Amino acid sequence: MPLNIANKNTHAPRPFAAFEQEVVSQSALRAAITAAYRVPEPECVPALIEQARLSVSVAQAAQSLARRLVGALRASGRRSGVEALIQEFSLSSQEGVALMCLAEALLRIPDTATRDALIRDKIGGGDWAAHASNAPSLFVNAATWGLMITGKLVATSSEASMASALTRLIAKGGEPLIRKGVDLGMRLMGEQFVSGETIEQALANGRKRETQGFRHSYDMLGEAAATAEDAQRYYRAYQHAINAIGNASARRGIYEGSGISIKLSALHPRYSRAQRTRVLAELLPRVRALTMLARQHDIGINIDAEEADRLDLSLDLLEALCFDDSLEGWNGIGFVV
Repeated sequence: MPLNIANKNTHAPRPFAAFEQEVVSQSALRAAITAAYRVPEPECVPALIEQARLSVSVAQAAQSLARRLVGALRASGRRSGVEALIQEFSLSSQEGVALMCLAEALLRIPDTATRDALIRDKIGGGDWAAHASNAPSLFVNAATWGLMITGKLVATSSEASMASALTRLIAKGGEPLIRKGVDLGMRLMGEQFVSGETIEQALANGRKRETQGFRHSYDMLGEAAATAEDAQRYYRAYQHAINAIGNASARRGIYEGSGISIKLSALHPRYSRAQRTRVLAELLPRVRALTMLARQHDIGINIDAEEADRLDLSLDLLEALCFDDSLEGWNGIGFVV
């Protein structure tokens, strides 16, 4: 006869008991978002494709607008040196990817040693010779030769030939100058993608486009808090930026004026699901204070995207923020996905 043996050990270890206390009931919408986490592409893509299909009239209008924009750009005359350089080194090439990495990264590297290490890593393996004399722009060819020479300088270690000796000679006498040239060239390219090294520079550089109807959401590159001190520094930087953007916007409103994007992981050093209780207790007041400051200036504030495994935590903070009584009736909160 089968026996029904019950486990009467009521003191069995429960290693995840602490997490059980943080499991909260979800609305239907939040439950649907959670259920969609890491769904296999073959299951979710077909339905998304159908939803993304444009009507014939909308598709034709989009194509017509794209043709007009491209036609106007081509008819505007000669491209600038930076545009020609980007055209030559497209993102489909190894060299193009290296240039884009440098253009962004060099702007936020303060010390020479780290900057040189990055240049050596990104440029040393590129096939710069393949681009030499392929483009009509003098700027492109000058940059190509500079990158080709610098690439050889940082990549060559053989002492078997006169060429390697010549390379060592040039490196000994002129490597700092060449590196400075590459640094300046990358900074020139970075200006096409980075508005400024400070919020004041960014606002000044964006002023002309604002008169043409453009609006900006400013954010900072390299946001990540490893310590509480880092989080405080970013918090103060966001406060300063909100005040600067607010003064520049002069209360034109969240749609007519520019805004700011903030990174939650920059405001807390332990921004992870495992620290949910601590994050809600410590981070939510900081985000609320920044949002209240943005409301005082009447500028939009966007919560920037994080890694996928932080989405639920970001939504918890967003939900708490949007239902805050002190922010009722204000539509300036955005969420980047």
